[in-house]
Amino acid sequence: MEILWWLVPSLAVTSAAMCWVGWLGREGRGEIDREVAVERLARALSKDRPTPAKPEARMRDRSTGIAVRPTRDASEVPPSTRRAS
Repeated sequence: MEILWWLVPSLAVTSAAMCWVGWLGREGRGEIDREVAVERLARALSKDRPTPAKPEARMRDRSTGIAVRPTRDASEVPPSTRRAS
């Protein structure tokens, strides 16, 4: 336990720095007027946003339990050469 005493100064400095930064961060946050907040919200809601394009539907592979899927083009590999077992 005595060997851990060297951690105390760094722990104290780190804790003090965290408290100081937290306190300074509070100062910069002021109250926003309710009317200003409502105007900002109205402006943001009135903007025209582009509609995202719908992605193309892709053909899903049928799950066969085999790690290597057959190619989609049947002319490349004849189906008689592939075996599941």
